[in-house]
Amino acid sequence: MAKQSSRYQRILLKLSGEALAGDKGFGIHHDTIERIAEEIKSIHELGTEIAIVVGGGNIFRGIAGTAQGMDRAASDYMGMLATVINSMALQDCLEKRGVYTRVMSAIGMSQLAEPYIRRRAIRHLEKKRVVIFAAGTGNPFFTTDTAASLRAMEVGADIIMKATRVDGVYDSDPETNADAVMFKRLDYIEVLKNNLKVMDSTAISLCMDNSLPILVFNLNTPGNLKRVVLGEELGTFVRREK
Repeated sequence: MAKQSSRYQRILLKLSGEALAGDKGFGIHHDTIERIAEEIKSIHELGTEIAIVVGGGNIFRGIAGTAQGMDRAASDYMGMLATVINSMALQDCLEKRGVYTRVMSAIGMSQLAEPYIRRRAIRHLEKKRVVIFAAGTGNPFFTTDTAASLRAMEVGADIIMKATRVDGVYDSDPETNADAVMFKRLDYIEVLKNNLKVMDSTAISLCMDNSLPILVFNLNTPGNLKRVVLGEELGTFVRREK
């Protein structure tokens, strides 16, 4: 049987915090994070270099804190700390499976994680270690979507793969509208113009300016991560079409 090979040398996987919550809707669901770790291990075994950005919405959302009257900067920093918790949990699951993993934080906390240093992150990836980027960009007012775009460009990722709970990008919410139509391909401009829920506008603009493609796919279908890394046409591709 021919050995399978990855279509991409280096990817950045964007996971929402909610993806780790499973059906609970909050916190970290053990079976869900274990399954995600298995999915990541399956592509690591292909030789793919893997960087990950994890959100923190399963623990705390900065925008939600602001809506309740908190200072925006303070609530955003709390959200960044939530991403560190998620990153450490995912690291633990991966290393129990023999996948060497490093958590690199944009906020200094040397007892828990390495500081984010671009050259060191690239070296970890070259050594086939999974690198999880925690604490967003280290700055308030920026989302983990923006952090994912920024880190992907800094480490030279071939693509951002955004894991969601639906099959791709739709013209309306497929969870509430059975007639929602899924796009197979989109241009960055179409995403921005039509306010499609791919990533926030800052993240999309960064990707557009640097011609970094985005693939939105369903992580809840077992094996999908490996399929897209092998080049199977799933989900929605966002890139410059003209």
